[in-house]
Amino acid sequence: MLTGLAQNPKTLSPKYFYDDIGSALFEEICTLPEYYPTRTETALLQSIAADIAATIPARTALIEFGSGASDKTRLLLDAAPQIHTYIPIDISQDALENAALRLQRHYPSLRVLPLAGDFTQPLHLPAAVHGQPLLGFFPGSTIGNFSPPQAVAFLRSARQLLGPDAALILGADIVKDEATLVAAYDDAAGVTARFNKNLLARINRELDGNFQLDAFDHLALWNAGAQRMEMHLVSRIEQDVQVAGQRFHFKAGERLHTENSHKFTSASITLLAAQAGWQLQRQWLSAAPQFGIFEFKPLPE
Repeated sequence: MLTGLAQNPKTLSPKYFYDDIGSALFEEICTLPEYYPTRTETALLQSIAADIAATIPARTALIEFGSGASDKTRLLLDAAPQIHTYIPIDISQDALENAALRLQRHYPSLRVLPLAGDFTQPLHLPAAVHGQPLLGFFPGSTIGNFSPPQAVAFLRSARQLLGPDAALILGADIVKDEATLVAAYDDAAGVTARFNKNLLARINRELDGNFQLDAFDHLALWNAGAQRMEMHLVSRIEQDVQVAGQRFHFKAGERLHTENSHKFTSASITLLAAQAGWQLQRQWLSAAPQFGIFEFKPLPE
């Protein structure tokens, strides 16, 4: 946080949105009428789950990056009873434990091995899955939160974690009209604004900050050149804030950049994955507003 606030322009990673409150707010965002990605991806996944399941080997271990509430995971588990083990990875300990407990109750024969951690950092899978076929699952277009170099680095680390015989199911939002995109990140009910400002509230709670939430406005905009949605917090006044004993100055109108959400085409996501050693096997695209689900296999060494 201190490093990001000291940058010019000030920039924070969206992974810090997800404390308990932020995770709950995001689950609320996913139900909003303007926020098409979750319902569109879920409907697409429902329609293709049998196709995906047809190529999943027996006793597969499913590894999900950024599992959250694990709602979409159930669609795969229902379609593929041959999945023997589920390893949800999430940065939010409480969200992870609650989701793991719910899944274990619903699928009593499934071995659930939650892994709390930051999936952008090196991880080690439990020894219990050694020798099992591995399937990575990264839905939600979370890949879009990374810069292109970060996305390549993540996909490369996922390839190393999963090994040369694994597969990866990846969800990615597709480029579309600006009005649809902006509405999805600036809903009429203001839930996304609360989600964005909760980042400041979290700094206040955990890092002895003194941000005044009413002194910042939520801003969502489409950056056509970079093909991404951006979220910012805009200082309404000139002000100083304290965080962990350090002082940071904001000019009136100055932006704190809190999130990028890159949008893709089939060609751009395939090229991105190829840079990390993955090759496209299959793809499925929804009707408008378009969302894509892609199946990748490691490129031969």
